[in-house]
Amino acid sequence: MVLKPVLVACLAASALASGTALYARDGWQDGGQEAASQRRQTGGLLPVRVIEARVKPMMPGAQYLGFDFDPQTNIYTLKFLRNGSVIWVDVDGRTGRILRKTGN
Repeated sequence: MVLKPVLVACLAASALASGTALYARDGWQDGGQEAASQRRQTGGLLPVRVIEARVKPMMPGAQYLGFDFDPQTNIYTLKFLRNGSVIWVDVDGRTGRILRKTGN
């Protein structure tokens, strides 16, 4: 009788641990930077520095805060701060094309 609840608890813990490993492996834990680096090295993405060089001049008066990368969609999200408002710029990592901009 005691063995069954212990077995269920062990299986649940194992499932959680494997989900955490998947989360870290896919690059979500570091904002996608590791995944972006790996894809850039294989030629699938533009380097983030190239994308930053294209987008920053379009954001006068804004402070650049950094970027996130979504490995599922290959989209970089660059974050800026201007007059207390956060601005997000989504950029296609393969082409460098700006997809959308939110915020002021």
